[in-house]
Amino acid sequence: MTSTERDIVHRLVITPQQRKPNLSEEEFVRLYPSAIEQGRLATALLEEALGERNAEDLQCSLIVGFTFGFAARQKHILCSLLEADWHFCHEDLVTALQELGIYDREIVASLHKATQWIPKYLDFDESRALATKAIWALGKMPGSEAELALRQLAASSDTLLRDAAQHQLQQRKG
Repeated sequence: MTSTERDIVHRLVITPQQRKPNLSEEEFVRLYPSAIEQGRLATALLEEALGERNAEDLQCSLIVGFTFGFAARQKHILCSLLEADWHFCHEDLVTALQELGIYDREIVASLHKATQWIPKYLDFDESRALATKAIWALGKMPGSEAELALRQLAASSDTLLRDAAQHQLQQRKG
């Protein structure tokens, strides 16, 4: 991604001082057509960020994805990125996987792994926001795979993980 392309992407972001982005979706597509495929984030943006291990490009790719949507074919790359340690977008990747609306073993396994490690940049976070967000995502997923992952987490020796998983299991019952 070039610096000009990054600047175009950043114009999609809404800041607290404004009520709408500095660039409409239509204008974005006109200025950066290769970022979109069939109305969704272009897979090439994610692949490029992963291949180059470029955290800034990954962040820009996710901005485009949250604006225009993610595609089911991006599942594997999103899971791979969630398990990578060279960027700072893990919580956003959990949200992206959840937004896909796909509930399979690969996504469940990636979310479960996200509860088991703490990226270095989150080492200060005693509330384990990444793990908690992944547990919430598992809680919203139907199916036995997610249920099993939550049951395993509910038996954890880590109180935070155990409590969050037990809460999600209770939510599934109600």
